[in-house]
Amino acid sequence: MTVIENQTFDTERALYGREDLLVRGCGFDGPADGESALKECGRIQAEHCRFNLRYPFWHDRGLQLRDCELTPACRAALWYSRDIRATGCALHGIKALRQCGGVTLDHCSIQSAEFGWSCQDVSMTNCRAEGEYFMMRARDLRFRDVTLKGKYAFQYITGALFENCVFDTKDAFWHAKDVVVRNSLVRGEYLAWYCENVTFENCRLAGTQPLCYCKGLRLINCEMIDADLAFERSEVEAQITTEVLSIKNPLKGTIRLPRAGQIIRDIPQALGRVIQQESP
Repeated sequence: MTVIENQTFDTERALYGREDLLVRGCGFDGPADGESALKECGRIQAEHCRFNLRYPFWHDRGLQLRDCELTPACRAALWYSRDIRATGCALHGIKALRQCGGVTLDHCSIQSAEFGWSCQDVSMTNCRAEGEYFMMRARDLRFRDVTLKGKYAFQYITGALFENCVFDTKDAFWHAKDVVVRNSLVRGEYLAWYCENVTFENCRLAGTQPLCYCKGLRLINCEMIDADLAFERSEVEAQITTEVLSIKNPLKGTIRLPRAGQIIRDIPQALGRVIQQESP
């Protein structure tokens, strides 16, 4: 493996097509403003580097980033790449990850709109993220101890497990399919509309008009906070531990809860059962 240390690169495709490199303590910045520094590379390790130019990692295979900074100017940093591991990194440019596979992120800071689109096989642990449209159309996700703030997260995702997470988001999980969320807080409006085969287990769900137009929806031992007009036209099996302000037109299944402030049935198809089990 070739080691490159303590250098600065600003030319176009500065290390294009290289393989088996350890890049340590380097900066990718400067007046030449060159793009695509490490495009079409293989088996690259980068440690304690700063990336301040666009498109550094496209079509790469086998990439390890440790304690690196990808600045807000580092636009679209990781695209079309495979086998990526980033530890202790700041991913702060827009569209930082897209159409990549085999991605592991650990203890990373993410501030990136449109992050993770159309990626597959992504594992994320102990990360903090901000950004709109987070992970849209991604597949095969495994998140643990992840905090996210930003609207429209996890739309159109397929096959995911989320554990011990905190999501502060609006319109999350729209059209999501085959997803399990455990031991997590999900805060936001219009949660998980049009989803299919989504399960929330031991979760706290907060916000207005949640879980409408769903199929195969399950809630196991969940709290619902400030939930009104919930479950409209949904097929749902739910065990809820808190009062729900109002439930509207559930189509199928059974909702068990201590109390519903209001149950609205104004269409003939609303055949879902609501069983109130308030303690004496």
